[in-house]
Amino acid sequence: MLYAIWSTNKMVDWNITALVGVPGVGKTSLCKSAAGALGYKYVNYGELMLEVAMSDGLASNQDEMFKLDIEVQQSIWLSAANKVNEMKKFSEKILLDLHGVDKSEIGYIISLPIEIIVPDLIIIVEASYENIFVRRYHDKFRIRVLENLKDVKEHMEMLRMSMMACSVIYGSYLSLIDNDNFEKCLDELKHILSS
Repeated sequence: MLYAIWSTNKMVDWNITALVGVPGVGKTSLCKSAAGALGYKYVNYGELMLEVAMSDGLASNQDEMFKLDIEVQQSIWLSAANKVNEMKKFSEKILLDLHGVDKSEIGYIISLPIEIIVPDLIIIVEASYENIFVRRYHDKFRIRVLENLKDVKEHMEMLRMSMMACSVIYGSYLSLIDNDNFEKCLDELKHILSS
């Protein structure tokens, strides 16, 4: 059954919320701001994967990690998922920041580890192509791929369809928010998380 929170009047009881979106959509800024304002634990899944990769001597940065063989990446991904599952024991509410679907040389891969972590709430963050392009271009921490409009739209559609399927299969609530205006989007996110 698909549970959608299209109305902000809906009450949601949650332990883990996955905030997902394509690179450059602004989900990390939203997650950090919302988690800080509401006192929730913030977990950046890519950074957690890098911690695992570094502790195993496999990579020293995210770009190196994502160039590893897909089987090695999957092992890192599963280890990070198990760490998040352990965090559930000590944190009442975890806000998980991740792409949800990643593009690779073999196609699209669902990067939400639903076989280990079943989020109570999945929030898809979207934005206009222009805003995504500008955010990727001005990212000071990583070299971002500057995809064309067609590729970004395809990635966003794959993310939306995949997360809808995950919410149906696992009974997670699902919401979609637009991040073309950061403050408005942050207010909406905080409202959904605290309702």
